[in-house]
Amino acid sequence: MCSLFGFLDYQGIIPHKVLRKLTQSIAVAAEERGTDASGISYVKDGQIVIFKRPKPAHRLHFNLPEGTRAVLGHTRMTTQGSEKNNANNHPFYGKTGDTTFAFAHNGIIYNDKELRKEKQLPVTAIETDSYVAVQLIESQHHLDFESLRYMAEEVNGSFTFSLLDENNSLYLVKGSNPLCLLHFASLGLYVYSSTESIMKKAIKRIGLDKFASERIEADEGDIIKIDKNGNITRSQFTPAPSYTYYSRGKWWCGDYEDYFSTYEETLIEMAHLFGADENDVILLLDYGYTADEIADLMMDTDMFQETIKELKLMEGECVYDNYCYGGVF
Repeated sequence: MCSLFGFLDYQGIIPHKVLRKLTQSIAVAAEERGTDASGISYVKDGQIVIFKRPKPAHRLHFNLPEGTRAVLGHTRMTTQGSEKNNANNHPFYGKTGDTTFAFAHNGIIYNDKELRKEKQLPVTAIETDSYVAVQLIESQHHLDFESLRYMAEEVNGSFTFSLLDENNSLYLVKGSNPLCLLHFASLGLYVYSSTESIMKKAIKRIGLDKFASERIEADEGDIIKIDKNGNITRSQFTPAPSYTYYSRGKWWCGDYEDYFSTYEETLIEMAHLFGADENDVILLLDYGYTADEIADLMMDTDMFQETIKELKLMEGECVYDNYCYGGVF
């Protein structure tokens, strides 16, 4: 789990101090999905600037320069590539022809090593699986819907991607991972985050909830571009076949057995970090909970444990000291 966040201010009527507060507020709210590292990117004098550190957002001061019109941000929960090597953290820098961009990813790509061999991508010291997506875009020598479609259809895993180019155009590539995008038309402002809960906390903290907003829908397979003038254009890619849970302890992809859905596999492997047992995560999957629903539950320990108790009671397991479902143990 990680979080994307950011904004695009296309009218320039919002005070700079408010934009700085918005950045800090939404970054801190996004900590609920990752505290190992945090970073932002913005454009200054026509150049992409990236600031990132292996620290939680609340320990960083995001000091935007005057005139900043867009911010791309990320909070990270480490899955591949140690956050102590800051090069592994998001956002990443990319270049296609004469266009430079910043890139961030929420999710996991599990065919990154295969893609690097197959596509003969340059060797890099960056260990993060996400970076292969940057290299795939760069290999097309242009940043547009076509190159983003190519990238999104080559990678396998769970993802939503965000990109900011040197012209203050924002791109959002919506895969299976969540995305919340709001438009405050009266303010000339777009704000995005991975989840609605992050968005609500952030805009309430600085008072933006007092202004009318419209949610911009983004479905899996959508590629959205918002240019510096606030104009939205869209394209699409074809999502790869989804990986679904078949039965407890067993995973399937088409006709192949024992092939784990990476997002769900990561939840199982990292359950202990949230005081949960991996078998409890498997139990939730068995009862039809989605990976995103389980991730949200894991952020609320009491709710998670209560849900597990209820499911175990349904199965007749002993969960309350000496009492079992149906009688005393």
